[in-house]
Amino acid sequence: MAEAYIVESVRTAVGRRRGALAEVHPVDLAAFALRELMERSGVDPAAVEDVIMGCLDNIGPQAGCIARTSWLAAGLPEGTPGVTLDRQCGSSQQAVHFAAQAVMSGTADLVVAAGVQNMSMIPMGSSALAGESLGLGTDSLARSIGWHDRYGDTPVSQFHGAEQIAAQWGIGREEMEAYALRSHERALAAIDAGKFKEEIAPFGDFETDEGPRRGSTPETLAALKPLSPGGRLTAAVSSQISDGSAAILVASERAVKEHNLTPLARVHQMSVVGSDPILMLTGPIPATHRALERSGLRLDEIGVFEVNEAFASVVLAWQREFDVDPADLNPNGGAIALGHPIGASGARIMTSMLQEMRRRGARYGLQTMCEGGGQANATVLELLT
Repeated sequence: MAEAYIVESVRTAVGRRRGALAEVHPVDLAAFALRELMERSGVDPAAVEDVIMGCLDNIGPQAGCIARTSWLAAGLPEGTPGVTLDRQCGSSQQAVHFAAQAVMSGTADLVVAAGVQNMSMIPMGSSALAGESLGLGTDSLARSIGWHDRYGDTPVSQFHGAEQIAAQWGIGREEMEAYALRSHERALAAIDAGKFKEEIAPFGDFETDEGPRRGSTPETLAALKPLSPGGRLTAAVSSQISDGSAAILVASERAVKEHNLTPLARVHQMSVVGSDPILMLTGPIPATHRALERSGLRLDEIGVFEVNEAFASVVLAWQREFDVDPADLNPNGGAIALGHPIGASGARIMTSMLQEMRRRGARYGLQTMCEGGGQANATVLELLT
């Protein structure tokens, strides 16, 4: 079977809500990552055959196939098409899957996989709320007979799912808060050590992730009010609303030779699964099982694990299932500290994971993300350089 290689990747620093990137037009935010990717790769942009970009809430400044408009806004060739996709939080991880599948099928040789989100400018869920202006209400499933026949009136909410996961796996608030503190501590340690310098392209003078907080203590976290009465979740154990973009160049073996590229990693395995849409966020568990089964790898052969920190309960439930060394799980913090620009997070995490694999000399890394609707992607990379 043909192989798919990652030959370059880059990201912006992640901006916090109403932070450094809040007023940047999403098209320009994505264009920046695309332009930086092509400059770093040294590849003639005219050789890129498609741009696949994750982005949610495609309304207003994020409408109009932002994959295409951002490529053009970057000053890149008009002959390259683009397509925008929505697999919820895993959208740009799915973009990597689609890019790799195009290369492995032989229908393309060079494909850009990317993601962007400006959640400060366009709040999460804006596309569903837009239905209200059309007289359709704010619940996107309210009028679906088939959905209600199957699932009734059970709340469909990531917050409800995360609470249910905490209850089902016996994860208490203190445990989640301790995990959240660790995420911030690891992210700050990584920033202080300069670990993200190579992967981040400075957007003007903005070059440091804004989300990680210094000075939090168990006492300050314990004082926060739960998100729902009697619940275990607080803002501190949830991913941050954020802004950012990231881009990855995927190449075939033929493209690697033709353009004299040095592959960083091989896309070793790709999986995507569906799971309970009410619990919603448990998908990383079966996605990881499938990735391991199909790759033939054992857990102890994988040196770095990235499980998106949508909520602390999601990662802790996954850890209960697989019992990996905590030092190998989200070693430089995750979305609780670094932020979660939803359309861009998959490519951002993969970019960071690849750099950590290189620092450690880890042959394999596994990334997985929970997604709206009860879904999850899992990707295994094999380090080559």
